[in-house]
Amino acid sequence: MTTFDERTIVHAFRDDALGEHDAVGLAAAIRRGEVSPAEAARDAGARVRAVDARLGAVQVHADSPVHGVGTGGAFGGVPTFVKDNTDFQGLPTGHGSAAFRPRPARRHAPFTQQLLSSGVTVLGKTRLPEFGFSPTTEYDGAEPVRNPWGTGYSAGGSSGGSAALVAAGAVPIAHANDGGGSIRIPAACCGLVGLKPSRGRVVASALGRQLPLDIISDGVVSRSVRDAAAFLAAAETYRRSPGLPPVGLVEGPSARRLRIGFVLDSPNGVHSDASTRAAVTETAERLEGLGHTVEPVELGMDPSFTDDFLTYWGMLSFLLGVTGRTLGADFDRRRMDGLSQGLREEYLRNWRRTPGVLRRLKRTKEAYAAAFRGLDLVMSPVLAHTTPPIGHLSPTVPYAKLIERILAYVAFTPVDNVVGTPSISLPAANPTPDGLPVGVMFAARPGGERRLLEIAFELEADRPFRRIQDQ
Repeated sequence: MTTFDERTIVHAFRDDALGEHDAVGLAAAIRRGEVSPAEAARDAGARVRAVDARLGAVQVHADSPVHGVGTGGAFGGVPTFVKDNTDFQGLPTGHGSAAFRPRPARRHAPFTQQLLSSGVTVLGKTRLPEFGFSPTTEYDGAEPVRNPWGTGYSAGGSSGGSAALVAAGAVPIAHANDGGGSIRIPAACCGLVGLKPSRGRVVASALGRQLPLDIISDGVVSRSVRDAAAFLAAAETYRRSPGLPPVGLVEGPSARRLRIGFVLDSPNGVHSDASTRAAVTETAERLEGLGHTVEPVELGMDPSFTDDFLTYWGMLSFLLGVTGRTLGADFDRRRMDGLSQGLREEYLRNWRRTPGVLRRLKRTKEAYAAAFRGLDLVMSPVLAHTTPPIGHLSPTVPYAKLIERILAYVAFTPVDNVVGTPSISLPAANPTPDGLPVGVMFAARPGGERRLLEIAFELEADRPFRRIQDQ
């Protein structure tokens, strides 16, 4: 069995076709004829093979690279991976679960088609925790996904496999999705940019369309702000979002100075730890130095929000247990992991609260809108404490202790899923004492992705994000 030093850094950067390009840079090199899509796919495959034995990020490799619309798209020829809760024709969709035997998908999911329209080359699918429920990509009976910045630590979840590959330099960009923080959490853990779009900005997932409150958004994790901006512009070219203002291609910061609300502790009473507070406070000071106004703000959330979101979360586990045979004829909910089982049992104890839970969650947007009065953005930590070691949030931890730990960790991200507002995780300038990344989150009003990207560009230009290959 392979042993891991907690602080071992793993990356795949080398002198090959990918070089140190982000997705926008690699696509430009391909359009200029300096690199071919076949060379990019070949070298990305070699990078993945070089690091994945230590990271455990890949669920399944495609038999051969699957190309999108060609080199004319925003990411024409750029190698990537799709998260394994989203159908990709010909590849099995396992949802990170051992409760059934996955079968090859008959067709692409709608978001897969939207992603392919950007021109990416898909090399396979990345791992996630069971049904995306956990903020870490760990399993009962299988190796976890490990953080490239320190292999003894979590890569976050639920898009942990995608974040690990991108942070390690195996591919420049990868698919992620977010139902409570699952884009922003692994981005924070792995030192990446992770933008959760507004509800309706990209095509809805099959699950999201069936939910009484759609909390799921698809997107990407990337190493640069311009990759996040280019993804959103490409998605909008494929399908303009009804009811939301267009974003277009954001290419840099705005000259406009903003009023930014500043939150250090979660409205559910969770206090952020010292490293997190220091990273967010330093970012606030940088913003003030750049001419923005930063002021404390109270979010004024309903005290029941955390319990209500937990009930809704449990409802999802319950519904998956009931409908699991649509995923595989051999589905057995008794094989679901400890977190999924615990969430389901919690819901069964509280199911009578469902109508009130839904009413209160839908009303959250009123309190959130009130907090934004007079403000352009709200800044907070992504997570209440820094990246935990492997095992801290494992589904093998007894449920009562595990859910207590999760709620003390994931204290900021779910509100944007409930309200439908966009938010972005950015790497803070200050790492933890162990050198691990810390994420800072900005949230905007519905449809406010342009403003998020502009502030992200400004912070990236002011102090470029740490690079794993320089450590």
